[in-house]
Amino acid sequence: MDTAVILDCYTVEPSGLGVPPYLSAYVRQAWSALSRSPGSEVHYLTIDDVRWELNGGEPLVAPPQSDPLTYSATSNRGNAIKLLQDASTVVIVAGDAVPSVHLHAHNGSIDEIVRILAGVRGRRVLLGPMANHVLANTATYAGLFDALHTHTITSRNIALGSRAGAEYAQLRSDRDSFTDLIGQLGWEPVGEIELYRGCTRRRYCSFCNEPVKSSAVAFRDLDDVLEEIGQLYAAGVRHFRLGQQTCFFSAWNRDIATIERLLAGIREACPAIEVLHIDNADPLAVASPAGARIAALVAAYCTEGNCAPMGMESFDPTVIERNALTCTPQILRRAIDNINAVGNQRGPAGLPALLPGINIIYGLPGETHRTHLANLRGLDDLLTAGVMCHRTNVRQARAYPGTPLATMTRTTPPPSQEHFATWKADVDGVWDQPMKQRVYPVGLRLRGLHSFFVTSRGTWFRRLGSYPIQVVERDTVVPHYTPADLTVTEHAARFVYGVRDAG
Repeated sequence: MDTAVILDCYTVEPSGLGVPPYLSAYVRQAWSALSRSPGSEVHYLTIDDVRWELNGGEPLVAPPQSDPLTYSATSNRGNAIKLLQDASTVVIVAGDAVPSVHLHAHNGSIDEIVRILAGVRGRRVLLGPMANHVLANTATYAGLFDALHTHTITSRNIALGSRAGAEYAQLRSDRDSFTDLIGQLGWEPVGEIELYRGCTRRRYCSFCNEPVKSSAVAFRDLDDVLEEIGQLYAAGVRHFRLGQQTCFFSAWNRDIATIERLLAGIREACPAIEVLHIDNADPLAVASPAGARIAALVAAYCTEGNCAPMGMESFDPTVIERNALTCTPQILRRAIDNINAVGNQRGPAGLPALLPGINIIYGLPGETHRTHLANLRGLDDLLTAGVMCHRTNVRQARAYPGTPLATMTRTTPPPSQEHFATWKADVDGVWDQPMKQRVYPVGLRLRGLHSFFVTSRGTWFRRLGSYPIQVVERDTVVPHYTPADLTVTEHAARFVYGVRDAG
């Protein structure tokens, strides 16, 4: 029997998340492409499985604390090295197009992949954002891979490589069943669903890699999306995020009727669904009259705890102009108001139905020390206005190959290169922690959580979903996946503390 292996080293992009529990479109495409081969047997591994075996079948962090390097186990743990050695084809899914930090996971590095491939005798294929890094450094990685796929993979081009996204019709024709894939996971997955490629803006932000992935906007057929969700649901998936695109609100050019058919269709086809969330929202789209109506649909059809992250990026007018940013503080406020008007009500688990998120980027051209002050003032104005916000993502710019930012040079480093840690701490103190106190007040009971990680602080609890709030019960060690309800007791900038209800 012809065997193939998918080695998931995880992906992180502005328009998509592929770190467990999220199951990326890349992994599913590789599964579908490999499964089309008659008589094939496809195995799914994580980089965590391989690290565990290379460490002698032990975690790298002593129990009872959890180990983020070996946390995400599959049913193939204990046989990972042999599967890689014997496979006729190994598809590695990897690459973080944006910097990211996760409590329970570390993306596989190129150095780890080089070490692993030394023992692979079959065809070696790379899929995902890391393929662009390899292409930009061909001399360094010459001969390491037999094929590189930067965006998608199909049964027709596995051995050939590809530099552009495949037609959605081809991806659809490859898909069949995901049952055997889901059966190999050691966790309940969140299916990351793509609705379209490209960016609907006329002028692109300097740092965004989405136009590099697809220069033209291509929307999926609605029936194609519903079919894929139905296939995942039939395989046992009960958690979904419509997150693999630049803006949910811009899907099908803000076609309200089609978006409602999508959300209603998911609810009809998946009656036992547990999570239906979105990700990525262009504040210009959300601030529009159509955006207000779409926000109401999201609040009505999706599950509570939902988040619509919006790219403010910077409150500094100079940075906005230099980087072709289209959001202003006034537009952001209208967008937040549209979401708060329909999303502030809490569901049975104690979470608001839908809240906005805010993305801030430091290190963009035009940045000065005044940029940080403008950001703090802008956030403080929102706090004073009484808005509700789910989370804030503060990161440093990364010049992705092919983006305008990659061609924009400066003679001196931006001040955030030296001050990022303290500037981020300022945002935590001025904005994030007070907002946590507003959204998750002391005494609030959060239901339907489960334990998922143990650190020196204690046990971490969460619900599955898009950027779920994390609740730490101090000085406890609770087995993974233990269900619990917790009551909020105090706040940090990025999480809250709580105690489990008695009984």
